Amino acid sequence: MEAFFCLSPCYRLDDESPWLEGIDPSRHYWIKVNGDSNLTLALPGLMVSSMSELKQAIRQFRLMQPGETMTLERIASSCKLHCVGINCYAIESTINNAPVWHLFDQESLDSLLMTAHPNWQCAPSDIELGRRMLLRSLQTASIT
Repeated sequence: MEAFFCLSPCYRLDDESPWLEGIDPSRHYWIKVNGDSNLTLALPGLMVSSMSELKQAIRQFRLMQPGETMTLERIASSCKLHCVGINCYAIESTINNAPVWHLFDQESLDSLLMTAHPNWQCAPSDIELGRRMLLRSLQTASIT
């Protein structure tokens, strides 16, 4: 079996290989790592309870400077965004027990964050992604 290890996959809205599988109802961003459909993961996305909270989060993201971080707090987890440089942002995750930063340009990450809008609805086909997330959580031991 071949071990897959990548340090920093990069994603743009105009990529030739489709990397975004979808966004489930709970705002998890399902991405194909480096466009590989055999390696898909769900990154926790931005969740807000009001328009003012969304505006504040988007403003904070857009004002980030290189070296700054922003944490997306979720009920069961959190996710860190890093401003790596001008028009370069990273989301932390782990693949095969190795830390990985997924790199995004501002337009791509801004589009993902906008799905936190209270009136946003996922595509009907992406509801299945939410079911997949639920099945993953049910298969995880609750006590270790």
